[in-house]
Amino acid sequence: MHSILDDFKNAWNKPNNGLAQLIIINVAVFVVLGVISVFSTLAGTDSIFTFVYRQFTIPAPIGEFITRPWTIITYAFAHSFGTLWHIIMNMLVLYWFGRVFVDFLGSQKLINLYVMGAIAGGLTYLLAYNLIPFYSDRINLFDGMVGASAAVYAISVATATYWPNHQFYLLFFGPVKIKYLVAVYLFFSFLGSVGSNAGGNLAHLGGALIGFLYARQLSKGIEMGTWVFKTMEFIKSFFVKRPKIKVSHRQQETKKSSSKASATTTAGTTYSQAEIDKILDKISERGYDSLTKDEKEKLFNASKK
Repeated sequence: MHSILDDFKNAWNKPNNGLAQLIIINVAVFVVLGVISVFSTLAGTDSIFTFVYRQFTIPAPIGEFITRPWTIITYAFAHSFGTLWHIIMNMLVLYWFGRVFVDFLGSQKLINLYVMGAIAGGLTYLLAYNLIPFYSDRINLFDGMVGASAAVYAISVATATYWPNHQFYLLFFGPVKIKYLVAVYLFFSFLGSVGSNAGGNLAHLGGALIGFLYARQLSKGIEMGTWVFKTMEFIKSFFVKRPKIKVSHRQQETKKSSSKASATTTAGTTYSQAEIDKILDKISERGYDSLTKDEKEKLFNASKK
């Protein structure tokens, strides 16, 4: 019998699963912080929750931010407990636009843009509250900012920029092109940039800008988020042991067995099924555009078999 933990592990480990992983992380952080909040309140030790929550809250004063620089990433995985709609709406919009994004560009690019959108939103928030008098005069009226909205806006705008005429079917409205939906989101965030949630709306606009730039550069063949992937791989290298490679000589297999384990191209070159599977996995994970010229040629030739 599978436990809830097993179910989460299975959901996490599926291939091309960046969208689900981002949603799982956001929900998990919300649940853990919620549990800490309840127990801290019951025990009369609210300071414990306050300390933990501060590690996920990006502060507006630059002097305070310098003491917690990691919050420029962590704030995008935490949400307010004032209303459940904060996390529910962010995750729904992430799911709707993220599915379209992943179908065309793959899982890794989604993760890359989520991180870039979070950083862009955080920087916009910090710059506004430390350089623009209207905002700096109000810098002490709140404790900081949390929420995935900037990252979600980056993904939404990138999707609408790359596929502006893709349609969502909305209740009571029918098919609506996503470029119009995103335009409405951006307009309301613009109006809200001088309201009670000015910081959050400024972050939305910062995330939207990086999403637009990302899509435009990607259409030119430039992947702005490669550094995110390389950074993640570097961090993973400290925790995941790489298997030792053993090289051995094998005699040529019989023609019968060879035909079962390989894919032969029209040019007479034989590629192992493992090579083709690896290329297909790469497409699933990062999209067709991530393939090298040699990989594309191998896949094309194998498809003509």
